[in-house]
Amino acid sequence: MRLLRGLYEWTMEKAAHPKAEWWLAFFCFIESSFFPIPPHPLLGLMCLAEPKKAIRFALIATISSVLGALFGYAIGFFLYETVGTWMLGVLGLTESFPVAACYIREQGAAAVFLAAGTPIPFKLMTITAGFIEMNLLTFTLASIAGRALIFMVVGILFQVFGAPIKAIIDKYLGTVTTIFVVLVVAGFVAITQLGGSDDAADDDGHRCNSVTSLEQI
Repeated sequence: MRLLRGLYEWTMEKAAHPKAEWWLAFFCFIESSFFPIPPHPLLGLMCLAEPKKAIRFALIATISSVLGALFGYAIGFFLYETVGTWMLGVLGLTESFPVAACYIREQGAAAVFLAAGTPIPFKLMTITAGFIEMNLLTFTLASIAGRALIFMVVGILFQVFGAPIKAIIDKYLGTVTTIFVVLVVAGFVAITQLGGSDDAADDDGHRCNSVTSLEQI
């Protein structure tokens, strides 16, 4: 928790930096491939400080995040056995990798879009998509749609309710982190509901939940 607090405070300091837009782009890029701290609070502070530039900031976040997603895809495609496995291990996502691979194979763009627009670790999906060689155009379009959605929403929310949200995060970082983890789990559950009442889709979702190795896919 002390490390998490340190990373959070260090990230927040960049909101007041003269080159804040570059820091935003940097954090959005690395968060899509390996960095554990989401860039949304930084985006929110910048939107709060300069509301008229909220759309500009959200656009910067979207573009840099999608570029980071492509970097994560490249790691999975070219360097999974070396860099990819090590990175997922450090992030504690090794056991989730086969499940993510199953969902991407079964749900395709919908799984990537959901990960890009929800608390599901996007870096997990970008690396996994590269490893299973998901269609690059489909991956890119789904990433753009999901990231644009979530960053625009964050920009608007912080523009309107910025101060109260910032105060809550500062005071209750541990609780906020716990809620975030719960939402990650809920996000994975949500994927299983894609396809509505379609029995085949439900079966795929349940099958993916029980996957523990790539050989089962």
